[in-house]
Amino acid sequence: MFLVTGATGGIGRRVVRLLRQREQSVRAFVRLNSRYSELEHRGAEIFIGDLLEEKDIQKASQGVQYIISAHGSDSDALSLDYRANIELIDQAKANGVEHFVFISVLGADRGYEDAPVFKAKRAVERYLQASGLNYTILRPSGLTSNLLPLVERFRETGLYLLIGDRKNRTSIVSTDDLAKIVVDSVTVEGARNQILPVGGPEILLREDIPRIFGRIFTKEPVIINSPLFVIDGLQSALGLFNPQIQKALGTYRTLLTNEFFCTKDEIANLEGIFNFQLETLENFLRRYLAV
Repeated sequence: MFLVTGATGGIGRRVVRLLRQREQSVRAFVRLNSRYSELEHRGAEIFIGDLLEEKDIQKASQGVQYIISAHGSDSDALSLDYRANIELIDQAKANGVEHFVFISVLGADRGYEDAPVFKAKRAVERYLQASGLNYTILRPSGLTSNLLPLVERFRETGLYLLIGDRKNRTSIVSTDDLAKIVVDSVTVEGARNQILPVGGPEILLREDIPRIFGRIFTKEPVIINSPLFVIDGLQSALGLFNPQIQKALGTYRTLLTNEFFCTKDEIANLEGIFNFQLETLENFLRRYLAV
Protein backbone atom coordinates (compact mmCIF):
# COMPACT_ATOMS: atom_id res chain seq x y z
CA MET A 1 0.00 0.00 0.00
CA PHE A 2 1.23 3.47 -1.00
CA LEU A 3 0.21 6.61 0.85
CA VAL A 4 0.31 9.67 -1.41
CA THR A 5 -0.12 13.14 0.06
CA GLY A 6 -1.05 15.99 -2.23
CA ALA A 7 -2.92 13.38 -4.26
CA THR A 8 -5.06 15.90 -6.16
CA GLY A 9 -2.12 18.15 -7.10
CA GLY A 10 -0.26 18.22 -10.38
CA ILE A 11 2.35 15.68 -9.28
CA GLY A 12 0.31 13.62 -6.83
CA ARG A 13 -2.58 13.03 -9.22
CA ARG A 14 -0.21 11.68 -11.85
CA VAL A 15 1.52 9.48 -9.25
CA VAL A 16 -1.80 7.96 -8.17
CA ARG A 17 -2.84 7.37 -11.79
CA LEU A 18 0.44 5.60 -12.56
CA LEU A 19 0.29 3.44 -9.43
CA ARG A 20 -3.24 2.35 -10.29
CA GLN A 21 -2.22 1.63 -13.89
CA ARG A 22 0.36 -0.70 -12.35
CA GLU A 23 -2.37 -2.23 -10.15
CA GLN A 24 -0.77 -1.00 -6.93
CA SER A 25 -2.84 -0.29 -3.82
CA VAL A 26 -2.95 3.45 -3.13
CA ARG A 27 -4.30 5.54 -0.28
CA ALA A 28 -4.81 9.09 -1.54
CA PHE A 29 -4.66 11.74 1.18
CA VAL A 30 -7.07 14.48 0.08
CA ARG A 31 -8.94 17.45 1.50
CA LEU A 32 -12.73 17.34 1.62
CA ASN A 33 -13.04 20.31 -0.75
CA SER A 34 -10.62 18.92 -3.35
CA ARG A 35 -11.54 17.17 -6.59
CA TYR A 36 -10.80 13.52 -5.92
CA SER A 37 -13.60 11.65 -7.74
CA GLU A 38 -11.26 10.67 -10.60
CA LEU A 39 -8.86 9.02 -8.14
CA GLU A 40 -11.71 7.15 -6.48
CA HIS A 41 -12.93 6.01 -9.91
CA ARG A 42 -9.44 4.65 -10.64
CA GLY A 43 -9.63 2.51 -7.51
CA ALA A 44 -7.60 4.55 -5.04
CA GLU A 45 -8.61 4.43 -1.38
CA ILE A 46 -9.63 7.96 -0.49
CA PHE A 47 -8.53 9.30 2.90
CA ILE A 48 -10.14 12.64 3.67
CA GLY A 49 -8.06 14.55 6.14
CA ASP A 50 -6.04 17.63 7.00
CA LEU A 51 -2.25 17.62 6.97
CA LEU A 52 -2.36 20.27 9.68
CA GLU A 53 -3.80 17.64 12.03
CA GLU A 54 -1.32 15.10 13.45
CA LYS A 55 -4.08 12.61 14.21
CA ASP A 56 -5.06 12.54 10.52
CA ILE A 57 -1.46 11.86 9.47
CA GLN A 58 -1.18 9.12 12.10
CA LYS A 59 -4.36 7.41 10.90
CA ALA A 60 -3.50 7.72 7.20
CA SER A 61 -0.02 6.22 7.76
CA GLN A 62 -1.25 2.97 9.30
CA GLY A 63 -0.78 -0.15 7.22
CA VAL A 64 1.26 1.38 4.40
CA GLN A 65 4.60 0.20 3.03
CA TYR A 66 5.53 3.32 1.07
CA ILE A 67 4.93 7.03 1.62
CA ILE A 68 5.15 9.60 -1.16
CA SER A 69 5.08 13.20 0.03
CA ALA A 70 3.84 15.23 -2.93
CA HIS A 71 1.90 18.01 -1.23
CA GLY A 72 2.62 21.70 -1.50
CA SER A 73 2.08 24.42 1.04
CA ASP A 74 0.09 27.23 -0.58
CA SER A 75 1.37 30.04 1.67
CA ASP A 76 1.97 28.05 4.88
CA ALA A 77 5.48 26.61 4.53
CA LEU A 78 6.00 26.09 8.27
CA SER A 79 2.87 24.00 8.82
CA LEU A 80 2.70 22.05 5.54
CA ASP A 81 6.17 21.94 4.01
CA TYR A 82 7.84 21.43 7.38
CA ARG A 83 5.66 20.18 10.23
CA ALA A 84 3.43 17.88 8.17
CA ASN A 85 6.46 16.21 6.57
CA ILE A 86 8.21 15.79 9.92
CA GLU A 87 5.09 14.04 11.26
CA LEU A 88 4.91 11.87 8.12
CA ILE A 89 8.52 10.80 8.63
CA ASP A 90 7.90 10.05 12.31
CA GLN A 91 4.86 7.96 11.41
CA ALA A 92 6.85 6.18 8.70
CA LYS A 93 9.39 5.15 11.34
CA ALA A 94 6.69 4.10 13.81
CA ASN A 95 4.92 1.97 11.19
CA GLY A 96 7.97 0.34 9.61
CA VAL A 97 7.54 1.99 6.21
CA GLU A 98 9.92 0.47 3.65
CA HIS A 99 10.64 3.59 1.58
CA PHE A 100 9.85 7.32 1.81
CA VAL A 101 9.89 9.52 -1.29
CA PHE A 102 10.08 13.25 -0.63
CA ILE A 103 9.56 15.80 -3.37
CA SER A 104 11.75 18.76 -2.50
CA VAL A 105 12.82 21.58 -4.80
CA LEU A 106 15.91 22.32 -6.88
CA GLY A 107 18.02 24.81 -4.95
CA ALA A 108 16.84 23.72 -1.49
CA ASP A 109 20.49 23.56 -0.41
CA ARG A 110 21.42 27.08 -1.55
CA GLY A 111 20.42 28.84 1.66
CA TYR A 112 17.85 31.28 0.31
CA GLU A 113 16.94 33.27 3.43
CA ASP A 114 13.80 34.92 2.04
CA ALA A 115 12.25 31.73 0.65
CA PRO A 116 10.37 29.82 3.40
CA VAL A 117 9.51 26.88 1.14
CA PHE A 118 13.18 26.28 0.29
CA LYS A 119 14.22 26.50 3.95
CA ALA A 120 11.44 24.15 5.09
CA LYS A 121 12.21 21.56 2.42
CA ARG A 122 15.93 21.58 3.23
CA ALA A 123 15.17 21.04 6.93
CA VAL A 124 12.91 18.10 6.01
CA GLU A 125 15.62 16.65 3.76
CA ARG A 126 18.06 16.63 6.67
CA TYR A 127 15.50 15.09 9.02
CA LEU A 128 14.69 12.34 6.53
CA GLN A 129 18.36 11.57 5.91
CA ALA A 130 18.92 11.15 9.65
CA SER A 131 15.75 9.11 10.21
CA GLY A 132 17.15 5.67 9.37
CA LEU A 133 14.43 5.17 6.74
CA ASN A 134 15.14 4.17 3.17
CA TYR A 135 14.46 7.32 1.20
CA THR A 136 14.66 9.11 -2.13
CA ILE A 137 14.73 12.91 -2.20
CA LEU A 138 13.84 14.43 -5.55
CA ARG A 139 14.62 18.07 -6.32
CA PRO A 140 12.65 19.04 -9.43
CA SER A 141 13.11 22.28 -11.31
CA GLY A 142 10.05 23.87 -12.94
CA LEU A 143 7.17 21.60 -13.96
CA THR A 144 5.74 21.49 -17.46
CA SER A 145 2.20 21.17 -16.13
CA ASN A 146 2.52 24.60 -14.50
CA LEU A 147 2.84 26.08 -17.99
CA LEU A 148 -0.43 24.66 -19.32
CA PRO A 149 -2.57 27.65 -18.20
CA LEU A 150 0.04 30.01 -19.70
CA VAL A 151 0.10 28.23 -23.04
CA GLU A 152 -3.71 28.27 -23.22
CA ARG A 153 -3.67 32.02 -22.58
CA PHE A 154 -0.99 32.38 -25.25
CA ARG A 155 -3.14 30.44 -27.71
CA GLU A 156 -5.91 33.01 -27.22
CA THR A 157 -3.85 36.21 -27.02
CA GLY A 158 -0.30 35.61 -28.27
CA LEU A 159 0.91 37.35 -25.09
CA TYR A 160 3.48 36.06 -22.60
CA LEU A 161 4.31 37.83 -19.33
CA LEU A 162 7.94 37.33 -18.34
CA ILE A 163 9.00 38.83 -15.00
CA GLY A 164 12.72 39.34 -14.41
CA ASP A 165 15.77 38.31 -16.41
CA ARG A 166 14.73 36.71 -19.70
CA LYS A 167 18.21 35.13 -20.03
CA ASN A 168 17.98 33.08 -16.83
CA ARG A 169 18.42 29.37 -17.49
CA THR A 170 15.93 26.65 -16.58
CA SER A 171 15.39 22.96 -17.29
CA ILE A 172 11.68 22.30 -17.01
CA VAL A 173 10.79 18.67 -16.30
CA SER A 174 7.80 16.84 -17.73
CA THR A 175 5.41 16.32 -14.81
CA ASP A 176 4.61 12.89 -16.25
CA ASP A 177 8.32 11.99 -16.21
CA LEU A 178 8.58 13.19 -12.62
CA ALA A 179 5.63 11.00 -11.61
CA LYS A 180 7.33 7.97 -13.19
CA ILE A 181 10.58 8.77 -11.37
CA VAL A 182 8.67 9.11 -8.09
CA VAL A 183 6.99 5.73 -8.47
CA ASP A 184 10.12 3.94 -9.69
CA SER A 185 12.21 5.36 -6.83
CA VAL A 186 10.88 2.75 -4.41
CA THR A 187 12.20 -0.15 -6.51
CA VAL A 188 15.21 1.21 -8.45
CA GLU A 189 18.35 0.46 -6.46
CA GLY A 190 20.22 3.47 -7.81
CA ALA A 191 17.64 5.81 -6.27
CA ARG A 192 17.84 4.40 -2.75
CA ASN A 193 19.08 6.89 -0.17
CA GLN A 194 19.88 9.47 -2.84
CA ILE A 195 19.18 13.15 -3.38
CA LEU A 196 18.54 13.60 -7.09
CA PRO A 197 18.10 16.84 -9.04
CA VAL A 198 15.35 16.39 -11.61
CA GLY A 199 15.07 18.53 -14.73
CA GLY A 200 14.17 18.24 -18.38
CA PRO A 201 16.63 17.21 -21.09
CA GLU A 202 17.19 20.80 -22.32
CA ILE A 203 18.69 23.86 -20.67
CA LEU A 204 16.43 26.69 -21.81
CA LEU A 205 16.54 30.43 -21.43
CA ARG A 206 13.33 31.79 -19.93
CA GLU A 207 12.72 33.69 -23.18
CA ASP A 208 12.80 30.37 -25.06
CA ILE A 209 9.49 29.35 -23.47
CA PRO A 210 7.25 31.82 -25.38
CA ARG A 211 9.22 31.00 -28.53
CA ILE A 212 8.29 27.35 -28.06
CA PHE A 213 4.67 28.44 -27.61
CA GLY A 214 4.98 30.40 -30.84
CA ARG A 215 6.30 27.37 -32.74
CA ILE A 216 3.44 25.23 -31.52
CA PHE A 217 0.78 27.69 -32.69
CA THR A 218 2.77 29.25 -35.58
CA LYS A 219 2.30 32.62 -33.93
CA GLU A 220 4.92 35.29 -33.17
CA PRO A 221 4.97 35.77 -29.38
CA VAL A 222 4.49 39.18 -27.82
CA ILE A 223 6.69 39.09 -24.72
CA ILE A 224 5.88 41.54 -21.94
CA ASN A 225 9.06 41.68 -19.83
CA SER A 226 8.27 43.22 -16.44
CA PRO A 227 11.05 44.14 -13.98
CA LEU A 228 11.36 42.45 -10.61
CA PHE A 229 10.55 45.64 -8.72
CA VAL A 230 6.89 44.96 -9.60
CA ILE A 231 7.04 41.93 -7.28
CA ASP A 232 8.97 43.94 -4.68
CA GLY A 233 6.29 46.62 -4.61
CA LEU A 234 3.53 44.03 -4.36
CA GLN A 235 5.38 42.21 -1.58
CA SER A 236 5.80 45.40 0.44
CA ALA A 237 2.19 46.46 -0.02
CA LEU A 238 0.68 43.08 0.87
CA GLY A 239 3.02 42.75 3.85
CA LEU A 240 1.13 45.56 5.55
CA PHE A 241 -2.04 43.47 5.57
CA ASN A 242 -0.94 39.81 5.32
CA PRO A 243 2.58 38.78 6.46
CA GLN A 244 1.88 35.19 5.31
CA ILE A 245 1.39 36.32 1.72
CA GLN A 246 4.47 38.51 1.98
CA LYS A 247 6.57 35.46 2.91
CA ALA A 248 5.07 33.43 0.08
CA LEU A 249 6.04 36.18 -2.36
CA GLY A 250 9.58 35.87 -1.01
CA THR A 251 9.67 32.32 -2.34
CA TYR A 252 8.14 33.47 -5.63
CA ARG A 253 10.76 36.21 -5.98
CA THR A 254 13.52 33.68 -5.33
CA LEU A 255 12.18 31.54 -8.17
CA LEU A 256 12.11 34.54 -10.52
CA THR A 257 15.52 35.91 -9.55
CA ASN A 258 17.66 32.79 -9.73
CA GLU A 259 18.51 30.08 -12.24
CA PHE A 260 17.13 26.58 -11.71
CA PHE A 261 18.49 24.02 -14.13
CA CYS A 262 20.14 20.62 -14.12
CA THR A 263 23.50 20.08 -15.79
CA LYS A 264 23.85 17.69 -18.71
CA ASP A 265 25.73 15.27 -16.43
CA GLU A 266 22.92 15.35 -13.87
CA ILE A 267 20.34 14.60 -16.55
CA ALA A 268 22.46 11.80 -18.01
CA ASN A 269 22.78 10.31 -14.52
CA LEU A 270 19.01 10.53 -13.99
CA GLU A 271 18.23 8.88 -17.33
CA GLY A 272 20.78 6.17 -16.52
CA ILE A 273 19.31 5.42 -13.09
CA PHE A 274 15.71 5.23 -14.30
CA ASN A 275 16.45 3.89 -17.78
CA PHE A 276 14.28 6.15 -19.92
CA GLN A 277 14.71 9.30 -21.99
CA LEU A 278 13.25 12.48 -20.54
CA GLU A 279 10.64 14.40 -22.51
CA THR A 280 11.21 17.90 -23.87
CA LEU A 281 8.93 20.80 -22.96
CA GLU A 282 7.72 21.17 -26.55
CA ASN A 283 6.83 17.49 -26.84
CA PHE A 284 4.91 17.60 -23.55
CA LEU A 285 2.91 20.64 -24.63
CA ARG A 286 2.14 19.25 -28.09
CA ARG A 287 0.98 16.00 -26.50
CA TYR A 288 -1.35 17.73 -24.04
CA LEU A 289 -2.63 20.27 -26.54
CA ALA A 290 -2.98 17.65 -29.29
CA VAL A 291 -1.25 19.88 -31.85
